[in-house]
Parts: sequence; structure tokens; C-alpha cells
Amino acid sequence: MSAEERPYITCHELLDFLHLYLEDELPEDRRSEFDRHLSVCDPCRAYIRQYEEAIRLGKAAFDDPAAPAADTPEELVQAILKSRKK
Repeated sequence: MSAEERPYITCHELLDFLHLYLEDELPEDRRSEFDRHLSVCDPCRAYIRQYEEAIRLGKAAFDDPAAPAADTPEELVQAILKSRKK
């Protein structure tokens, strides 16, 4: 039976192995089944986008809020540090 003839995996099956899919740890044949499902399932694509955004936000929560952005002028950083010492 060719891939086109096989039934699509279900949304539930996709969610069961989502972490492996996102970590690129699925065997190629299973990854193909995921990609095939995602090509026709808008809700799963939306879910994955939200899942990835939640991961990004969770990681960002642990970023050092005191660290200046890379494009912050050094003179501004020094002025702020100087004013905090007073």
C-alpha cells in the first residue's frame, strides 16, 4: 500500500509524538506521516505554532532581564550603572 493509499494519522496520534517531531527524532517514515497529516490539517498546524510559541515564551521567562539588549549603546549602560550606585 502506497503512502497516498494509507489513511492519514489522526490528530491524537500526531499529538502523542509531537515532541519527537519537533526535536526531529522521528524515523523518516513516521515524519512523512506527520508531514502528510499537517498538509491537510489546519487545526494541528495552528496547535504546533502555539506550542512552539509557548516553548519560546517559557525559555524567554528565564532570560536575564537585567542584561542589556545587544544594540544598547555602552554609554547608556554605563550611565544607568553609575546612577544606580548613588
